[in-house]
Amino acid sequence: MKAIIYTQYGPPEVLKLAEVEKPTPKDHEVLVKVSVTTVTVADSRVRGFRVPPSYWLPARIALGIRKPKNAILGAELAGEIETVGKDAKRFKKGDQVFASTFEHGSGAYAEYICLSEDGLLAIRSAKLTPEEAATLPIGGRTALYFLRAAKIQPGQKVLIYGASGSIGTFAVQLAKYFGAEVTGVCSTTNLALVKSLGADKVIDYTQEDFSENGETYDVVFDTVGKASYSGCLKALKEDGTYLQAVGAPGIALRMKWSSLISSKTLVGGGPPPKSEDLVFLKELVEAGRLKPVIDRCYPLEQIVEAHRYVDKGHKKGNVVITVGQD
Repeated sequence: MKAIIYTQYGPPEVLKLAEVEKPTPKDHEVLVKVSVTTVTVADSRVRGFRVPPSYWLPARIALGIRKPKNAILGAELAGEIETVGKDAKRFKKGDQVFASTFEHGSGAYAEYICLSEDGLLAIRSAKLTPEEAATLPIGGRTALYFLRAAKIQPGQKVLIYGASGSIGTFAVQLAKYFGAEVTGVCSTTNLALVKSLGADKVIDYTQEDFSENGETYDVVFDTVGKASYSGCLKALKEDGTYLQAVGAPGIALRMKWSSLISSKTLVGGGPPPKSEDLVFLKELVEAGRLKPVIDRCYPLEQIVEAHRYVDKGHKKGNVVITVGQD
């Protein structure tokens, strides 16, 4: 089968199209024929091994000391069940599905992948395109996890920093779904997009510092890990909640300290593997309450160009890769 592999860390050019052995599902696994995957910021970071210095050693141990342990990237997908293991019961041949592969060490940049039937895998209905479904497992699920952790109530004021990215575009829409008053922070070129997603207010971070305008919020959600930590806390109400989707070690320590000396709630980490979240997001898309934002779409053979684009740091929503046909 065709797959994109990388045998060393580095720039997008380390990604190569290759022929590899087609996998065979184990007893409780399913074999998925991949139709669509994505390029997430996480894929880009792992490929380039861009991690904070204090994370270097544990990251090398986890990902591979001299070279990547898992040669195939790709953290989310949509596709079709081709075969099932002899003890697999939840899915059958021909089922249209979407899934996160992150817990399996990635692997979606390939024509086929084996996944546990009990993993982050759900049925895709015809109301979702494969491209839409493939964007939900990482960005959508992360946004959902953090907003639920904040226990948002209708009428609360929520600020979302990085509102035009994958997590951010989902977060704006989900916060509105939960009844919040949403302020999105993004660059000049993305103001109209964020407004179209339902944001009540938009702030251009190139022109205005949200922490200096006197506004305070019940929830401040940094979806990209680039907002000033002190600025976020300054803009937070005394009993507010700070959400950090991309926590570096320094921020994690500061969050622990802040939680000890203030009444603010600070949430980091990431979502647990719950396939129910995929079903919830799917149903919102089916109901027209959530719309995945797709910036660009590339064929698998242009994966290098797709990674170059993501590396620039200006993508709007999601970047999709077509692998095969349903």
